[in-house]
Amino acid sequence: MRKMLLAGTVLAMGMVPGIALAQDATGQPPVAAGNAVPSQQASGIQDGSATADATAQTQGSTGLQDIIVTAQRRQESSQKAAIAISVVSGAGITGAGITQPERLNQLVPALTIANVGPSATSFIRGVGNFSVSVTSDPAVAFNYDGVYIGRLTATSTTFFDLDRVEVLKGPQGTLYGRNATAGAINVLPTQPKLGELGGYGTVSYGNYNAFAGEGAINLPLGENGAVRVSGVFNRRDGYDLDGTSDDKSEGLRIQAKAKLTPDITARVSFDYSHLGGVGAGVTYLNTYACSAATPTTPGRTPNCVVTPLNIPRSDGNLSPASQAFETSRNSAVTGRKYDPFPSLYQDSSFYGANGDFEWDTGKGVLTVIPAVRFDHVVNRNAGGGFPIANNQKDIQYSVESRFAGKVSLFDYTLGFFYYHENAKLQAGTVASATSENFQDPTQVRTDSYAPFLRLTAHLTDRLRLVGGVRYTHDQKYFNAHGITIAETCNAGFTCPTAILPPTITSYQALPFAIPTAVSPTGAIALRIPGPTPNTTIARTDIFFNNQLSNGKVTYRGAVEFDLTPTSLLYGSVETGFRSGGVNNAVGLETYQPETLTAFTIGSKNRFFDNRVQLNIEGFYWKYNNEQIAHAAVDALNRPGSYTQNIGRSEIKGVEVEGRVLVTKTTELNADVQYLDAKAKSFTYSTLGYPYTNCAVSPSTLAPLFGIVPFFNVNCAGLPSYNSPKWSLNLGGSQTVPVGDYKLVFGVDTAYKTSRYTYFDYASEQIQTASWTTNGQISFGPANGRWSLQGFVRNIENHRLLTAPVAFGNVLSAFTSPPRTFGGRASVKF
Repeated sequence: MRKMLLAGTVLAMGMVPGIALAQDATGQPPVAAGNAVPSQQASGIQDGSATADATAQTQGSTGLQDIIVTAQRRQESSQKAAIAISVVSGAGITGAGITQPERLNQLVPALTIANVGPSATSFIRGVGNFSVSVTSDPAVAFNYDGVYIGRLTATSTTFFDLDRVEVLKGPQGTLYGRNATAGAINVLPTQPKLGELGGYGTVSYGNYNAFAGEGAINLPLGENGAVRVSGVFNRRDGYDLDGTSDDKSEGLRIQAKAKLTPDITARVSFDYSHLGGVGAGVTYLNTYACSAATPTTPGRTPNCVVTPLNIPRSDGNLSPASQAFETSRNSAVTGRKYDPFPSLYQDSSFYGANGDFEWDTGKGVLTVIPAVRFDHVVNRNAGGGFPIANNQKDIQYSVESRFAGKVSLFDYTLGFFYYHENAKLQAGTVASATSENFQDPTQVRTDSYAPFLRLTAHLTDRLRLVGGVRYTHDQKYFNAHGITIAETCNAGFTCPTAILPPTITSYQALPFAIPTAVSPTGAIALRIPGPTPNTTIARTDIFFNNQLSNGKVTYRGAVEFDLTPTSLLYGSVETGFRSGGVNNAVGLETYQPETLTAFTIGSKNRFFDNRVQLNIEGFYWKYNNEQIAHAAVDALNRPGSYTQNIGRSEIKGVEVEGRVLVTKTTELNADVQYLDAKAKSFTYSTLGYPYTNCAVSPSTLAPLFGIVPFFNVNCAGLPSYNSPKWSLNLGGSQTVPVGDYKLVFGVDTAYKTSRYTYFDYASEQIQTASWTTNGQISFGPANGRWSLQGFVRNIENHRLLTAPVAFGNVLSAFTSPPRTFGGRASVKF
């Protein structure tokens, strides 16, 4: 199979990473790996005559075109940006059929995005976190249209009518809204084009009954204004046998932009999106039972009896085989159907409005970006192998102000950022066949502000020094009421009719009487007779009211030197931090900030009349006080996703990206990353003997309830999560002129070596080395006004592990999509 795929690559005469392969809605040539559109197309890749002109120039030019980015808060060629950055064009997003963030995995070698229930978690070079809770912040900052988005759930339907997506690798400690340790993902929509009439539309249909439509129209308001309206509509059956992992989403964006005076430009934007359907499902992989006395089986996790369930990864947790397993493993419901995941669903809505105002004062440019966002997340999902029902409301306000100017040798950017978020959550988690935990409610408020300064000293025409500093202050307030309701069978009885707990968001909706609420004085257990014979209902109330304040100075220092007009050499050191936070957990109430210091040296080069591009980056990261969120139980045996500081890591490696324009119609590209990410210290305590390859020793902590022992876990020396030693993207495109028309063939393949994919470091959580290959053919006129395309993705049909969660002696996993194929028709005007 591999030989056939490589042969196909050679026949297609291309070696381009997944970014490049995808053709855009207009049928223009693919964009190269790690890069967005050429500068002629940077203001809008889908519509208008500028695209046709740029397409013609791309085909007729003797060299590779420049890519315009704004990652450093200024417009510049990506080859002149002395930072670690990968860029995916809007054309690449459309052509690759990406409608949600996790598909970016196939396009950026350093990036891993994995679904965990209804949301996604992000890692860059092994730095990230598994938490999707309102009580923690992401390690990879997500910025939409220049606005920081606090909750990644709200990013699922932003991928339409985009100019580009920029992925910054490493800490963002000076120029960006919230501090981040791993990096940032900047999603930048196509802006209105002043005085122009244009638009585009694209529809596609594929297997799994997948229908997608996307389009935009740009309407002029005189010569100095425009309105742009764009939207997306997705419908797809579930990738899993039981109908889970489907897609039912839509989005709308309305923008207005005007040049009010020669010096003042204003843009306002409103967006709405909805996420419906069943949502992501999990598949049961195996059961495990671990103890110090259990013999070790070769190839399995040490000191654990691991029993494969032989349920295909394509089944989902609602399949007949999965339901039979659920019933069989719960002795309390022997003889009855046990369905802990009834009618999974999601019905979430997201609204946002933001502005972008620029005033050229003559002394510098003042930019102000105010924003407000409202999220309402409603779902019942297959969290970490146990069902969770959520009803969450978030509101966030932010404003960023920057003034950029020049004094003598210095370019400067002076700014201030303010962010406020208020999140309120009601949730219910079914912990077992006879108990349920509720957050009713949990409220988290965050206030953050940060002044910052960036200076660039032009010492000569070729040599520049860069310095930046930011002070960030975060204040968090946490108020929560946790309730545990447990139905127990009285001693000496079997209770065959005990009521099974439903998965609901509020304890007040339980279908039986419960003990009266107690005052917030601590953990108090109350009991009353149960609703069925010989049972007892117990209620335990836990109250939290915490505050946490963090402040940190972060900085950047860099030197840039132009070896030639087309060769850049740079080196930098930059720091970032991620704020501490709170847990709804007894014994784990708070955790402290984490920090990362990154040392980078790189070179960006063009050779042979701009036909060859070679970029090299070496990096060394020191990651301290690392935060890790994982499925666990607290000191009162209450399950949840809790975050802890567990130690430090050392990350180093090299990334090499190359592009070769062999002929006017043939482009070869490659992106290779070598990564050595290793835990230098990684220790924590856990209840019961853990399911892990880490070193385990008895703890001096007193056993819970005098029965369940604690153990110390030490994972030092093991690689970081989601950090394959080698990542390789190859692919390419070949354009074949056919009179006034053209055929474009494209293929790409991505390879990653084996890697741990979740917190526990169990053998069964290792994803072995894998290839993922995509291909497509498009046909249309040479001017790109319309195109017809056929595509196939994940030719190997691999269902890769993305988040295998171990909880309650069961390993369940979220997986990547299977093979998909279909066709697309596109038109622009």
